[in-house]
Amino acid sequence: MTAIHRILAIACVLPTLAITAEARQVTGIAAKVNGAVITLNEVNYHLTPYRQQLDAAMPRKGPQYDQLISKARNEILDSLIERELILSEFRLIIKGSIPAHAIDSEIDRQVRELYNSSRSEFNKSLREAGVTPQQHRKETEKKLIVQAMRAQQFKNAVPPLPNEVSAEYNKHKLKMRDTSGDAIDYHKIYILKADPTNALVTPKVQLELAEDIVNQLNKGADFEELAKKYSADSYAEEGGKVVKQKRTDLSPAFASILMDTEIGKVLGPLEDGRGFTIVRVDKKHYGPVPPLSKVRKTIESRVRARKNKAKHDRWMERLRANAMIQKKI
Repeated sequence: MTAIHRILAIACVLPTLAITAEARQVTGIAAKVNGAVITLNEVNYHLTPYRQQLDAAMPRKGPQYDQLISKARNEILDSLIERELILSEFRLIIKGSIPAHAIDSEIDRQVRELYNSSRSEFNKSLREAGVTPQQHRKETEKKLIVQAMRAQQFKNAVPPLPNEVSAEYNKHKLKMRDTSGDAIDYHKIYILKADPTNALVTPKVQLELAEDIVNQLNKGADFEELAKKYSADSYAEEGGKVVKQKRTDLSPAFASILMDTEIGKVLGPLEDGRGFTIVRVDKKHYGPVPPLSKVRKTIESRVRARKNKAKHDRWMERLRANAMIQKKI
């Protein structure tokens, strides 16, 4: 599961991230694989990006929220168990290490593609997950080892054909773009949670107002009129219209939500520490796509993995059959 991979806006969009109130256990054991421990801390680290988006997208939380978090947690744990099985084989067979420069390069890629090139957002995400930079570096090393082991496992497998490589590239090239070059046109309405001058204005009342506005918009109400009437930010006078907002000026979570939302759809209310945001995406401007020559090895690896899924599954079955696996959650 990719870490779905984050709702804190920089500048004027979403000022602060709403953190859920429930206690989150970050210490303890999630599973053991051949004696190696997978901690709850590791699971929460991988869960954090998805949880951040869900916290903002589902202000009322509730049973559906709990189900989605539980499902994501279980998928992450299963992927970490599979990873540890591969690492166990690596330790037995190869007993090597990943060069430091390769780890540095991968971390730089993560910061660039997942955190809008913002080291501060990257470090903040680590803190929220309870992970130190050293622990994250170790996680990255493990990821690279697994990639190398998979490549070794399938080096003599069925090779990808040129037409398969081209088709795979055309299917996924947009996802491989330089996301720091993305920009978005959208309309927004920002509803404050509270008003210091009016005790009747409470988060509950304002959430109900935001939900009512969403209902009006879905029934055909004019977005700009409602923005001028209700929005509490600097875009209200322009009817909430925002043009070519750079992705790098938004939080990673908010930018991901906007870029994943279909054009014309009313989204929200999204929650942050101060209020609720309602958004309609009008247009997306994508960053540059890398040429096939630059990403050919990655594309070929994807094609090879798909063509050899049966072999991969047999490999995993063998590793599981010879392993001691204990799930704790």
